[in-house]
Amino acid sequence: MLLALSACGGGHFRPVSDMPVRIGKPYRVAGRTFVPAADPTYDMLGYASWYGSESGKRTANGERFRPAWITAAHTTLPLPTYVEVTALETGRRILVRINDRGPFVPGPRIIDLSRGAAEQLGIRARGTAPVRLRLADPSDKDRERLRHGGPARDLPPVPSGILQGLRAQLAAGG
Repeated sequence: MLLALSACGGGHFRPVSDMPVRIGKPYRVAGRTFVPAADPTYDMLGYASWYGSESGKRTANGERFRPAWITAAHTTLPLPTYVEVTALETGRRILVRINDRGPFVPGPRIIDLSRGAAEQLGIRARGTAPVRLRLADPSDKDRERLRHGGPARDLPPVPSGILQGLRAQLAAGG
């Protein structure tokens, strides 16, 4: 009986796994159409925000959202996808696992980070921050850490010369 009650209270969530990878069909939110697609060359400049009040809800790929985990939402990348997120103000870089859809507000936001990812990147207090987002292929060990809510290995910061170039590119419109 205890097992039956625990199944009722937790909902039906997909186990955290890297398989299958789901691209998904085009979808509309607030009058905008989003077309998910695989893009092995994805490398984008824009802004990150973070979210954390949806604790326990279902993500777009069916997993339970856990605000403290190092996860994120993206409008079109396959689920799950791993990305490297660089804070353009500090050069700090982290690996993040995308398992949800968003951000859906018009404007330059390209990723919604979980609270845990925003804290690890050092942008939680700001709310939004300029970032570089690019596809990553983490080691099996880093994937395992991220699938269990922990951070991947520390990445060295981006050198200041490259960081200045990225900032200038973002200021010029991407």
